[in-house]
Amino acid sequence: MTIEDIIKSNSPLPVAKKTVLNILYTQNAIADKFNEVLKPFDISTEQFNVLRILRGQKGCPANMCLIQERMLAKTSNTTRLVDKLLLKELVTRQVCPDNRRKIEVLITTKGLALLNELDPKIEDNENYFAQHLSIHEMEQLNYLLEKFRN
Repeated sequence: MTIEDIIKSNSPLPVAKKTVLNILYTQNAIADKFNEVLKPFDISTEQFNVLRILRGQKGCPANMCLIQERMLAKTSNTTRLVDKLLLKELVTRQVCPDNRRKIEVLITTKGLALLNELDPKIEDNENYFAQHLSIHEMEQLNYLLEKFRN
């Protein structure tokens, strides 16, 4: 189905507008499906992103600045996200012993277990969207999206 069909446009769209609308519509479709996967685990996309960042630290603490730098959604309130993860006992937070102004965050065993449970579900979700594209097409799409974004 074309984007014109989806938005019920009677006239052809300029190619730049069509491209942006296609990207936005696709992003929403991906986000909706991703949220379906996360909903039973009572975790948001942004909280999931923080947990993945912390897991990537391989046991080393991360400060709020590092987490914010690596977030996909740069507008996220990192402190609020970490607070919610603390309440769920998925992370710990402590003052850095070397710099008392810095807060260090670590993923807990419970947080790691949650990610391990989610990993195959997330992979299935990613494969769902990729199923109609070849490896070459996905590489080309990634190249084009990066070129478009930059």
